[in-house]
Amino acid sequence: MTATTATRIDITAPTHRADLAGRGLAALASLATGVAFVNGVLLTINANDDRLFIEGWRVSSFGIFAALFALLAVRPRQAAGVWEIVLVGKAALVVFGALIGDVPEARLSAIIDLGLVAVVAAAYVLCRGWLAWRSATTNPTR
Repeated sequence: MTATTATRIDITAPTHRADLAGRGLAALASLATGVAFVNGVLLTINANDDRLFIEGWRVSSFGIFAALFALLAVRPRQAAGVWEIVLVGKAALVVFGALIGDVPEARLSAIIDLGLVAVVAAAYVLCRGWLAWRSATTNPTR
C-alpha cells in the first residue's frame, strides 16, 4: 500500500504587492500595445492601397489587445478566459513568426510578442488570474 498526498491548490487572493505588480505588468502591456496602435495608425495613413486593408486589420488588433490588457489590469480576477485568450493568441503569433522564417517584420514582431507573452504570463501568476474561473460567491475580488 502506498501513501498518496493530495496536492493543495492555493485559491486565495494574491498578496497586495503581487497584485499591484501583476496589475502593473498588465498595464505596461496595455501601454506598449497602445504605442503600437498609434504607430499602426500612422502606418495605415501612409500605406499603399495594396497594404491598406492588412494595416487596418493590424491596427484594429492592436486596439483590441490594448483594451484586453487594460481590462486585465483593472479586473484581473473578474475576466474568466481573457488571460488565457491573450496568452494563447500572442504565443501563436510567436510560433508563427518563428516558423515563417526571414519574412520582413516577422522576426521583430515575434520577439516583441514573446516579450508580451512573458510579461502577461508573469502578471497572470502574480494576480492569480486563474481565480477568475471561480464562481462569483467564492471569487476573491481584491
